[in-house]
Amino acid sequence: MAKKIKRNTPIATLIKNYVNRTKGKVMSSRNEIKWRFEYLDWRDQKKILMAFLESGKKDRQWAYSKMMGYWDDAFQPKMKELWEQLHEEGCALSVIHFFSKEYVMQHLEQFSYDKNYYFICLRFAEDKDFVIDKSKLSSFQYLSVLHQTGRSIGEEEAADALYGIVHDICVGNKDEAQPWLGAGANTERGAIISPIHFLHVALALYFLDELNHSLITLLFREWNQEVQRAIMESQDYRRICQLDGNDYRVVVILLAKKYSYLALDDKYKLPTDPDVDEMLPKVLLPELVEEVKVPVTPAELQPEPEDPEMLEEMMDENPALERLVDDLDLSYQNPDVAKLMNLQARLLDLDIFK
Repeated sequence: MAKKIKRNTPIATLIKNYVNRTKGKVMSSRNEIKWRFEYLDWRDQKKILMAFLESGKKDRQWAYSKMMGYWDDAFQPKMKELWEQLHEEGCALSVIHFFSKEYVMQHLEQFSYDKNYYFICLRFAEDKDFVIDKSKLSSFQYLSVLHQTGRSIGEEEAADALYGIVHDICVGNKDEAQPWLGAGANTERGAIISPIHFLHVALALYFLDELNHSLITLLFREWNQEVQRAIMESQDYRRICQLDGNDYRVVVILLAKKYSYLALDDKYKLPTDPDVDEMLPKVLLPELVEEVKVPVTPAELQPEPEDPEMLEEMMDENPALERLVDDLDLSYQNPDVAKLMNLQARLLDLDIFK
């Protein structure tokens, strides 16, 4: 006998069960509502969001997460009430984006979460009188704000921001705690990772080229080649080439952080930085076997991921990536844009873009 297919409960019934806290029905109704939410009519979606805003913290957080895509001015009175009573982080993002500039400025000191200041800058940086407090932004966030709002930056400040991003990656500061790699980064056994393969560095180079600082990016690429050579000539590299699979992938990233940090000018290093040996603990390195052979072409002979056709092929295979490139108004024929590695996997998931 064929298994009987479960029939869908009308969405109006689910909303009613959830709102009225019907005994034995609340949890199942909540889960079903969340599962079906994206496919419902706007009228029902609006009712659901309002109901979740009226509910407990967990359900409010879910509603906050939907606000950027489903915002309607009808939510503003309730969101204003919640913000002024609770000051929850999820609520803050919608307040910054959708409330009047006057209201946001009046409550500026209440936006205490680090990532909120980035979005405040995006909202106000086009106003010439707005002064950006760089101490509240990571180096990457700062360059992103300048690029997206059309502000200029001096040559020395541009270099400091770029190498500051490398520093943050090496020591795990702020939004660089996880050094995300781009699609052009090869982590197979024998390959080398260098600063240019980190996604935030690739994006920063693009930002600076767009801000007319091509000399800075050229000098950085030359510096990056020096880091690659230092890695390839090191005993550490020869030792990790004996590792396989995921072990190699983990350690080659740590190797890049260590030698990138060593190559930084002292002015980019801080007294509070961890010891360089902590960046690549010796316990992770196998004993050196003299006859070990590097299984792939040395890094400086590998082609850099700058062929525009690579990104074009990725766009053909992934419509979401094509939409992303269009949304950011990027030209994938620009070789530097082709270096924006792993856009489809990571760009919108970065903390600074949330």
